[in-house]
Amino acid sequence: MPQDSAKDVDSTDAEHREVGEGLLDEDMGPSSAAAHLYRGEIHRMRFWRERLDQTTYWAIVVISAILTWAFSSQSHPHYILLLGVAALTVFLFIEARRYRGYDIWRGRVRTLQKNVFAYGLDPSQGLEDPKWRKRLSKDYRRPAVKISTEEAVAHRLRRVYLPLLTLTVGAWVIRVTAFQNQSWPGSAAIGRIPGVWVSVAVAAFYLVALCVGLRPRTWKSEDELHNQNVGKFRSEE
Repeated sequence: MPQDSAKDVDSTDAEHREVGEGLLDEDMGPSSAAAHLYRGEIHRMRFWRERLDQTTYWAIVVISAILTWAFSSQSHPHYILLLGVAALTVFLFIEARRYRGYDIWRGRVRTLQKNVFAYGLDPSQGLEDPKWRKRLSKDYRRPAVKISTEEAVAHRLRRVYLPLLTLTVGAWVIRVTAFQNQSWPGSAAIGRIPGVWVSVAVAAFYLVALCVGLRPRTWKSEDELHNQNVGKFRSEE
């Protein structure tokens, strides 16, 4: 290789080595680059948070309309409420999928908050995660979903959908027991499907939702609101 070409290659390699040099060093405070990085992650997190809220909004609107229509006349079929349960289930899985994406950006924001800003405000408390730089770098190189679908479903059940399901199933129970011409379980029948089978299916579905949403677990999602020490730190001097 000619000397001029070799010099050009060495110069290019040197330039590449200088790219990012000194960025977010251990001994420096939050730099302008870190501030822009943090602002960008906040924007992404907010965008996905809004997507979650939109799903919840439409779930509430749909259930409100179904409940109003179901009890507006005694002649209206009770199974419209079960269609509402099915609609809630669809919204639940859509929202769980979005929550898995939201957790990616939320995790990055919390990493920066705990290990950059919290440490900068009070270094005496030490770092939350001494390997945070390596973990965050790996996450930027190869982004990956951090939580399972089951955990995401459980989170959204606890936050939103278990109360909505309880309200809808409770309304269905009232509808088939107090607003029908015949007694239960015959009043719960749908066409040729006996009312006992329908009731068992509804009860089984609700119990599964309870088990998924309320069973004890170690949460992997990045959400400080899982901490139950309400008011603890405000009372400390």
